[in-house]
Amino acid sequence: MTFTKSSWFLALAVLCGPVAAQAEVPVVIDRLGKKIDATFTDLNGKPAPLSAFKDKKAIVVVFLSFDCPVSNSYAVTLTEMNKQYGDKGAAFVAVSTSDDPAEVRKQASEFKIPFSVYIDPKLDGTDALKATTTPEAFVLDHNFMLRYRGRIDNTWQARLKKHSETTEFDLKNAIEDVLAGRDVRIPATRPVGCPVIAKGAIARPTTTSVTYYKDVLPILQNNCQGCHRPGAVGPFSLMNFKQAVNWAEDIKSYTQDRRMPPWKPSEGLAFHNDRRLSEEQIKLLAAWVDGGTPEGNVKDAEPAKEFSDGWQLGKPDLIVTVQDDFILGASGRDMFRCFVLPTNLTEDKYIVGFEVKPGNQRVVHHTLNFWDTSGTARKMEQEAKEKAKETDPDRGPGYSASMGVGFRAAPGKMGGFGGWAPGQMPRFLPKGTGYFLPKGADLVIQTHYHRDGKEEKDRMQIGLYFAKEPIERPYQALVVNGFGLFQFIPAGKNDYKTKGTAIVSADCTVYSVMPHMHLLGKSVKVTMTPPGSDPFTLVKIDDWDYNWQETYWFKDPLKVKAGTKIEIEAIYDNSDKNPNNPKHPPGSVFVGEQTTNEMLFGFLGATSDVKGTRVFARPAPLIEKK
Repeated sequence: MTFTKSSWFLALAVLCGPVAAQAEVPVVIDRLGKKIDATFTDLNGKPAPLSAFKDKKAIVVVFLSFDCPVSNSYAVTLTEMNKQYGDKGAAFVAVSTSDDPAEVRKQASEFKIPFSVYIDPKLDGTDALKATTTPEAFVLDHNFMLRYRGRIDNTWQARLKKHSETTEFDLKNAIEDVLAGRDVRIPATRPVGCPVIAKGAIARPTTTSVTYYKDVLPILQNNCQGCHRPGAVGPFSLMNFKQAVNWAEDIKSYTQDRRMPPWKPSEGLAFHNDRRLSEEQIKLLAAWVDGGTPEGNVKDAEPAKEFSDGWQLGKPDLIVTVQDDFILGASGRDMFRCFVLPTNLTEDKYIVGFEVKPGNQRVVHHTLNFWDTSGTARKMEQEAKEKAKETDPDRGPGYSASMGVGFRAAPGKMGGFGGWAPGQMPRFLPKGTGYFLPKGADLVIQTHYHRDGKEEKDRMQIGLYFAKEPIERPYQALVVNGFGLFQFIPAGKNDYKTKGTAIVSADCTVYSVMPHMHLLGKSVKVTMTPPGSDPFTLVKIDDWDYNWQETYWFKDPLKVKAGTKIEIEAIYDNSDKNPNNPKHPPGSVFVGEQTTNEMLFGFLGATSDVKGTRVFARPAPLIEKK
């Protein structure tokens, strides 16, 4: 089979046009139409030539890295393809970029890879195919002619950034074309993932005195490794030189754009939890990357940073644990699971601090923490248990609810005490304040899970710290809402604006602010206007990210007078150009609790300055929506 002019033209027109124009590298067509003679190494150290598959109609070689989140996300997809096409004459082979067979065997087992997994320690096979990326797929025909190279599908538009839905299935199409004896309709696509260092690659010249061990490692230790380490929430590790080099370009671009370390506020007051790098640190990282990523002398390295897996605020007064492992399936939509944890308290308490400890930080996105004395959560968990099957991909304790806890309780029967998200450090509440927790209450921990391509287990714990002295100023939330009950965001509108206002009922002290929107949010700002004074900004976020929401604690608590106006305003993008838009084509989006609905809330942590009274943020009419 040969490549026709039309197939080449189609490939180049489709992939070197708008898509390639956005890419940093062009589509690679090297080795297409050539016979490939490659030998890898199996996990027992024996040679594994591709010629062993001479009886197959198609050989699919996929380069994988178990350190790359993009690569890991395709484990289930490739497993399903192997099942679909294995009986039709296609053989699947995975090639790991690691040279440690024991580690590769362990990781392949965890991801349940059902086909042969090889390594390529001398990079001979990598060089034969001119592989550049993990994951990158190659399809050979029965004559070992390379017929396709590139991505698996268009799930990812860039490293760490997905399209809202998968619409192009390039590898499946190529396999079907080869099995049918047809020209491959698009023989080359640009893979998205992590770089492969090929045999004979020319090292970048070193043009800087900035080195990894002397200059870069301390920044990574103090600002990145808290999340980017094995078992933590970061999608990859930055614990050694090789890993830092692998992600060097991303380290440079993400820190220069201030996307990492995650710190969303672009304007506002001074906060305790500010994670921004200094300009000097950002320039230092860029100089290291631009100067060839020199390693330097290991003797210059600071001692390895120790990360505590214990309780960061000390031993809690009460530790409650989910009764069993929750099993999260390898693929599918994100899961929102509510775990019901009896406290068995015999007297009322005030919570002055809490710490959430996921059993598996890789898949826990965030939690929202509630208490319930109505018994409704217990009932919902029991109903979910009665309906559950052993074959369910998501199984175990708890019940599913997309937002919140899935029910409303009578006043006084339910309350909340914050939440946890990656990057949030546990903090004690200001002295003399606390969250009320009634005796006999159940904790209800709503947990947002995201999947990583393999079946995972999690067993959540939460530690509570109780007040040792009387609490005269219960900690509470002031809420300002930016949406009306029947308000909606029109389809196609990319700059929909809405604003809400609330008036503070009594003198109070405000300690924190947290804005909240869903997937269509673009920007949000919370402001405060004291009586007779000018407004000032509490917090402003220019590039809203539903996947990174946190509470911002003021370094200096605010003394707020009765009659103060709190405003929240936001812009939404409900167009097809928004990669986070869950609807294709876009449709009208209404206010609601589902992730695919929208919200606009500002939550402020406060205490009343008048003993024995509560303070409220009384809603005012919406003053702008267009």
